[in-house]
Amino acid sequence: MEFEQIIRLIETVSASELTSFTLEEGDTKISLRKQKQEVNVVSVPQVQPVESVVAQTVSVQGNQQTEAEVRKTISGNEMKSPLVGTFYNAPSPDAEPYVKVGDRVSKGQTLGIIEAMKLMNEIECEFDGVIKEILVDNMDMVEYGQTLFIIE
Repeated sequence: MEFEQIIRLIETVSASELTSFTLEEGDTKISLRKQKQEVNVVSVPQVQPVESVVAQTVSVQGNQQTEAEVRKTISGNEMKSPLVGTFYNAPSPDAEPYVKVGDRVSKGQTLGIIEAMKLMNEIECEFDGVIKEILVDNMDMVEYGQTLFIIE
């Protein structure tokens, strides 16, 4: 089942009166359940030019979780995570990263992988440009809509 079909399935079940739904297709099993009439709908984020402030959390060794905000103005296009999962910057642990800061990228080029529910989902660039910043590290947990790359 293709990613777009899964998204349409989630949206269809979310809009319906169903409280649970299960689909088995080959090795794939998808189970959706509504509780308290709240449904999380997953959709692919729109890429928009950004002129914003990005906050990053920095942990200091020795303290349990000391936080400092590092703020800077970033201009360029954001590449956001289309789903929740674990981010990988290379196809295997011993391989070179897909991209580095300063690399020229083109639309459709793989920038990284997000593992979600044991599935590896390639994150493809949505426009041409140069990688200005990489905001996540290898094996970081990422959230839906979280900015992964700034491309100028």
